[in-house]
Amino acid sequence: MQFCDDCGSMMKPGGDHMVCTGCGASSARDRDLEAEFVTTESQTDGDVIESSEEANFEGKPIASDVRCEGCGNEQAWYTLKQTASADEPPTRFFKCTECGHRWREYN
Repeated sequence: MQFCDDCGSMMKPGGDHMVCTGCGASSARDRDLEAEFVTTESQTDGDVIESSEEANFEGKPIASDVRCEGCGNEQAWYTLKQTASADEPPTRFFKCTECGHRWREYN
């Protein structure tokens, strides 16, 4: 990632330049440094969030403060994912330990 020298926001590729997502400033794209950059352009939500039926929740922490809408069980495995911006709380994804019903909780 490259950050703007003017405002500190993240910059994104814009042709031959890097463009600031905050203030719109641009700077030349340094192709030598790009091998070190981490990018999420090719990721899909499926890569980031365990959303498939085959996702392995077993062995994850167990929440006892929830109730499954499918069977009424009060225990579920859960994972935390940051699905919004960093200043928002994470989303909890649950899978019932009894029936396997899946749901999410936004804080």
